[in-house]
Amino acid sequence: FTTRNTNGTGAFRLASREPDVRTVLARNAGWWGWAVEGNGGNVTEIVYRPIASDATRVAALLSGEVDFVLDPPLQDLGRLRAAPGVKVLEGPEVRSIFLAMDLSRDELLYADVKGTNPFKDIRVRRALYQAIDIQAIHRTTMRGQSVVTGTLFPEQVNGYAKSEDVRLPFDVARARALLAEAGYPQGFAVTLDCPNNRYINDEQICQNIAAMWSRIGIRTTLKSQPLAPFFAQIQRDDTSIYLLGWGVPTLDALYSFQSLLATRNGAQGDGIWNYGRYSNPAMDALIQRMKVETGETRQATIREALRLYREDVPHIPLHHQMIPWAMRSNITIPHMANNQPYFRWAVVN
Repeated sequence: FTTRNTNGTGAFRLASREPDVRTVLARNAGWWGWAVEGNGGNVTEIVYRPIASDATRVAALLSGEVDFVLDPPLQDLGRLRAAPGVKVLEGPEVRSIFLAMDLSRDELLYADVKGTNPFKDIRVRRALYQAIDIQAIHRTTMRGQSVVTGTLFPEQVNGYAKSEDVRLPFDVARARALLAEAGYPQGFAVTLDCPNNRYINDEQICQNIAAMWSRIGIRTTLKSQPLAPFFAQIQRDDTSIYLLGWGVPTLDALYSFQSLLATRNGAQGDGIWNYGRYSNPAMDALIQRMKVETGETRQATIREALRLYREDVPHIPLHHQMIPWAMRSNITIPHMANNQPYFRWAVVN
């Protein structure tokens, strides 16, 4: 019913909807928020058109058929910036991309080493981390549209500490040595689970990482799939290592720590996205303190937790996403870090 009938009390009302074809919203002159925010922009109607093909979306913008494209393909940004009548607005998203590993099982589900779990050895986790040339991924795969990181969340989030945003150095020789020290001088085979339509260039990131790991003897089988089966799989804890992106809508560190790094405890809502089953009593104690402390005491606790995150390597951090929007040059709209354009603030000149 709600897909075809008016619902909500927002700045725009549903005027019509054809699923997978177009959705039309009309300005709601009676919205209560206008009295709070002022009259906002001058948009009176929004027509949403789902266009699955990247090339078709870009062509529609360049021809003037559409006015705004969310998440334009990175490879087309240069062409869009140079096109007359088109502009690109970009900024950081509050979303971090990282790799997480099965740190719980005594034997990995999808690896050729039996009777053991290499990822429980921090030397193996560091080896895989240091074998990744993140600057190459930033330059080529992401075409500069990422912020390389060594920490859990971006600087927009309360609790971010620049002192803890330090990556382990890219060092293939050191990575090989760490694997040998851990008892895997020839490496091992493992399956990397990756979505192929959830994050910006997610499948390409995984492909590049698999190639980089091959240089230290990690023979990676890439299992790439759409977001629905991907998330269904990792939510069953049916994975050995996987790529994940994490946004922080609360803009506070606790949201990430409690969801991703707390020991799984459904009753308290702890560790609900901790599919690698990382568990460290010291981290748990810090997370519990974050829940009750305030002020500088709490900030110091977050910094201590970020330090432990960096030292313990429960994840391999990669980057924070940048999000470009492409639009006709006569449109003015504030860029939002949550990747949601608020058209009530848009002005069409």
